[in-house]
Amino acid sequence: MHPINKFIRVPERRIIERIGTILIAVSAIILFAPVLTAQTSGTIQSFGDGISAKKFFASTIDKDNSVWFLTESGIVSFDGAKWTLHNKNQKVAQSAAQGIVYGSSSTGQELLLATPQGAAVASLPVNENSGVTLFNPENSKILSNNVLALAIGQKEQKWFGTDKGISGLNNGTWLKNNYEERYPEPIFEAFPITSMATSANGDSLYVGSKGSGVMRVYRDDLDAISGASEYLAWGPIQMPSDTVLSIHISADGTQWIGTPQGVARHKGYKTLEGWSVFTTTEGLANNFVQAINSDSKGNLYFGTRNGLSVFDGTKWTTFNVANGLSGNNILTIAVDKMDCVWLGTDNGATSLKSGKFTIYR
Repeated sequence: MHPINKFIRVPERRIIERIGTILIAVSAIILFAPVLTAQTSGTIQSFGDGISAKKFFASTIDKDNSVWFLTESGIVSFDGAKWTLHNKNQKVAQSAAQGIVYGSSSTGQELLLATPQGAAVASLPVNENSGVTLFNPENSKILSNNVLALAIGQKEQKWFGTDKGISGLNNGTWLKNNYEERYPEPIFEAFPITSMATSANGDSLYVGSKGSGVMRVYRDDLDAISGASEYLAWGPIQMPSDTVLSIHISADGTQWIGTPQGVARHKGYKTLEGWSVFTTTEGLANNFVQAINSDSKGNLYFGTRNGLSVFDGTKWTTFNVANGLSGNNILTIAVDKMDCVWLGTDNGATSLKSGKFTIYR
């Protein structure tokens, strides 16, 4: 067990005897730049021929700064000049995919896709000739076909959250799960994984769940995953809800946790210290926080059911369709290398760059 794996979020009393949850962060100070004003307005651009997508529910940025989205029509990308629907390769999951993450390996750039049939790894560019590897229990040590979430660490570390637990793949080697005795498959079936994010140095994984808070998984060597500690600590751990919808780890290691009842923030090593909660009372557009991301200046972006909220460390600013969004129900947020913020909604995609919104439909 890693020496600082004593940080736990205690779930509701009805499940305390079944599962504990761990959360830990690196103490630091974020320096924020001024945010936008709510008077920003947007322009509208077309996707072009062949793309009729409306719901943009997952996103990632690749090495070339192209943005990739999962939509109800399949995988689409935008390279700054052209939108492309990637539907030529039958091996690449389309509308069934539940998550998408960009990564790279010794063989080149790739996209990881979470699907009900396994974890698909597709080589870039994604076309009819792309190589695709599908990891499932029949051909690998992944725990289940049903992959719910994905995350990328360092040195080709891949994390797969399934309906039976967490699987790790490091440079072609499947990691051994050391948490199974305390946290067997039924725990993950009862409290499904909803989201995952890695720490800035890539060695710690934060796993959000439906009903049991956040668990921290630590990779202390190439063949081990340390699970949640048995230590349960009662105290002022401020989580507005045990259901986690989104997790983002900022550059200083601070964890931002989106729930149906607001956002929890934790700083520092100490279990019972460093907590803050933000809700509509503080300035969120809506307490149902489905997506979180940050830019290089430290501004935090929160996607809610009722618009986008931006936090500069002091002030909250909210944007909605009246200010230039394609839709108020924000499902995913990606920030590219030029600090352009990409918002996926249930009514198209929106970009925010230098204070200007652009709507794509």
